[in-house]
Amino acid sequence: MKTKQNTVFTPLPLGSVKPDGWIRDQLRIQADGSTGHLEEHWSDVGPDNGWLGGQGESWERGPYYLDGLIPLAFLLEDEELIAKASKWIEWSLASQQENGMFGPQHITTVNNDVNKKQDWWHYTIMLKVLTQYQEATGDERIIPFLTRFFRYLHSVIDEAPLDGWAQARGADLLLTVNWLYERTEEAFLLELAHKVKEQTLNWSDLFQDFPFWRKYEGRFDHRTHVVNVAMAMKTPALFYQLTGEEKHREAVYKGLDSLMRYHGQAHGMFSGDEWLSGTHPSQGVELCAVVEYMFSLEHLISILGDGKFGDLLEKVAYNALPATISADWTSHQYDQQVNQVVCNVAKRNWVNREDANIFGLTPNFGCCTANMHQGWPKLVSHLWMKSQDKGLAAVAYAPCTVRTVTSSGKQVTAKIETDYPFKESIRIALALEDADTFPLYLRIPAWCSEVKLEINGENIAVLSEKGFIRIERQWRDKDEIHLTFPMSPTMLNRGNYAASVERGPLVFALPIAESWHCIHTRERFSDWEIYPASPWKYGLIKDQDIQVQISAVPHQPFQAVDAPVRLVLRGQQLPNWAMELHSAAAPPMQPKLDATQPIKQLELVPYGSARLRIGEFPMFRGI
Repeated sequence: MKTKQNTVFTPLPLGSVKPDGWIRDQLRIQADGSTGHLEEHWSDVGPDNGWLGGQGESWERGPYYLDGLIPLAFLLEDEELIAKASKWIEWSLASQQENGMFGPQHITTVNNDVNKKQDWWHYTIMLKVLTQYQEATGDERIIPFLTRFFRYLHSVIDEAPLDGWAQARGADLLLTVNWLYERTEEAFLLELAHKVKEQTLNWSDLFQDFPFWRKYEGRFDHRTHVVNVAMAMKTPALFYQLTGEEKHREAVYKGLDSLMRYHGQAHGMFSGDEWLSGTHPSQGVELCAVVEYMFSLEHLISILGDGKFGDLLEKVAYNALPATISADWTSHQYDQQVNQVVCNVAKRNWVNREDANIFGLTPNFGCCTANMHQGWPKLVSHLWMKSQDKGLAAVAYAPCTVRTVTSSGKQVTAKIETDYPFKESIRIALALEDADTFPLYLRIPAWCSEVKLEINGENIAVLSEKGFIRIERQWRDKDEIHLTFPMSPTMLNRGNYAASVERGPLVFALPIAESWHCIHTRERFSDWEIYPASPWKYGLIKDQDIQVQISAVPHQPFQAVDAPVRLVLRGQQLPNWAMELHSAAAPPMQPKLDATQPIKQLELVPYGSARLRIGEFPMFRGI
């Protein structure tokens, strides 16, 4: 039996990376919004939840909520949030039975559809929660607790195998088995890991020869469910980590290429308004898929060490994530659209309910209400990692402070000061107890062709491999690293001869003036439709110069009115771009120009700051 392979990078324990600047503001807004107050206003995670000993919802929603609340609370060092989270942990620890099983004794799902087979899915989420809590607190009860549970699981998994959701998402169970094995090296855990692998849906084979190259319109199929697919992207990498078989590593890249070719969208996600849905810019993307894909990318870059996954992580995090949540974190969508011209209760070309793209408490279904909270906190905790050769690696960029101990036992702190992704420069200031030699890895984005790197004012040549430069030297206290990633606006070709506009990791969109209408008033988290209050049917002139306007980064940069970056370019309203099923039709392949319409200067803003927008444009030649 193969032993577990080493990873290229290892995530640091929760709390080693702390947010600063604009991304700390995002976490604070989140804490002051739905994450910090959901228990008080949504009964599914309220005091009657089964994971608090109640008789209410006892499946995935409590664990999902904690999977974001735990990292948020400890990253902000917010004692009130920590207390809210800790009561769930204490109940779970106290619930463990003599045989190692734990959790609610009854199962009440939101559909009242009780699976008669043993369902391991909700336990899988809570196990991930417990590992984060242990990393943040050092709680000595967690490792014995997990060991007892996994001994029980090892004894019954052949008779009660993974099934349904747990079978599709077995990689998430494997993550916690691996986490515990790294700390205890108990031999039975390695055997359990292989059992979990064998019982998990074989995503490696699926991604090697991807069969779902059209919009899926069949019956329920775990293999096309967009959240399953987002979670599954890390599965072949975990299989590769376990077995060392090259076919699993290859499956990651083949699967990713297929998904983006057949279902990819401008914001870096693949579509899925429940099922994989093609490349049309009005097909939806589920919020659960966004945060789960981010989590998969964080593990892909950890295991495989390829900077490509850091590029994708930033693109999804800085575009798709903020776009589908209100700026004050009091409402969210189930499905977002790249070309989103109205958010209202209406029938669209997807399988979800008619309220799937409104902003509210539980549009369409409550899974995203519970699961959305992990996005920003887990990004922060994975910005920096340890390398296999005892160094540090910057895998994604945002303002933060990293504290860890080198291989020689010396404390090192790196403070990252930056307005990235809105601006080009990044300053890394090191603080060390004593001079120490270790390698430092810096990710170089693939979109950047001319990187400038200085160490203590000295220009350093940049030679990257797999998207990283490696710098090994004796580092001293107060050493400074300056990175500059020049960001040039670019038009990227999309389907139907349309184009999206990017600058660095940010996608840009034409903001449509928003008229918000409350359709369900609640004490705190109401439901809203949004109607357009300005024209949206614009095409862009090909091959034009694009002007960049930069301003200060505000407390909430993901709000169109305060956008810290704007792109100014020229376009014209088109008479032959229509609506279909309450959404924007596909961008016309042959835009019809109207001589009565002037060529106008348009201001594009970061995609994530516009809740109504055009992110994929028809193109035409200038007159």
